[in-house]
Amino acid sequence: MADVNQHDVVVVVCAGVVLLDLAGPIQVLNSAGSYRVRLASLDGQAVRSDTGVVLSVDCALSDVTERVDTLVVPGPPPGLLDLFPSELIAQIRRLGGAARRVTSVCTGAFLLAEAGLLAGRQATTHWLMCADLAAQFPDVAVRPDAIYVRDDQVVTSAGVTAGIDLALALVEEDCGADVARAVARHLVVFLRRPGGQSQFSVWGDVPLPRSPALRTVLDKVTAEPAADHTLAGMAARAMVSERHLTRLFRRELGITPGQYVTRVRVEAARTLLESCDVSVEAVARRCGLGSDETMRRVFLQVLGTTPTAYRQRFAY
Repeated sequence: MADVNQHDVVVVVCAGVVLLDLAGPIQVLNSAGSYRVRLASLDGQAVRSDTGVVLSVDCALSDVTERVDTLVVPGPPPGLLDLFPSELIAQIRRLGGAARRVTSVCTGAFLLAEAGLLAGRQATTHWLMCADLAAQFPDVAVRPDAIYVRDDQVVTSAGVTAGIDLALALVEEDCGADVARAVARHLVVFLRRPGGQSQFSVWGDVPLPRSPALRTVLDKVTAEPAADHTLAGMAARAMVSERHLTRLFRRELGITPGQYVTRVRVEAARTLLESCDVSVEAVARRCGLGSDETMRRVFLQVLGTTPTAYRQRFAY
């Protein structure tokens, strides 16, 4: 018989589940010591994860007839999202509809959405899949930069290690900040990591433009981020009017000329912060971001973190 003081957690284990999506939250909950965690597959049989590791389970989803405290739905790789049987979605709908709290990790948000558990709610998923989630489920308000999103009793998280952030938030809610902080220290992770998903995405990449004039401008900005790339100067280089250049940017890239220049400069700054130990002020000058204070403001606006914090996390 389960300890009545423990929170009952059922983790949905599906074919191809991303191992860290599953292992991260379970490790956090186990370290907190106040949770009874059960792994459940559709048929009660062992499941092979995306890494090939075979996971034994405690029961079939249909065997869970009592109301669970927390349902956790980790995600499969994107290529497997269309391969899940309707019975799995039905079980998630049944258990999630009765649970005190429903959570997902990474692409598990797609399974919650398919089950109707995200309708009218805010949610997130891996940054690579946010646009797909929003397109497939227009009744879900997708927040692409969030590490995790809490909407009433439903909590969704971004990709892979973000499941650890989500689980720490659950521990803090259930057991208090001191316990969550102790677990975070033990696992050597942030209790609340700085910034959002933007700092992990390669969103500086843009589609290849069709217009030769626009390609000329983009090549120059990319080659010399610190140059004086005013709208007038870029238009003169492309031999078009400023208005026409702005239209080209919006039509082919979906952004303004100024936004593109900022993105290229941020990408250049990120590369320098990761690969060399020059000062933040020197990086700002080299990348056309002016002063260290200006670069700090731009980083907070674009990446949700500061240059110093970014370097501490990603320098090699």
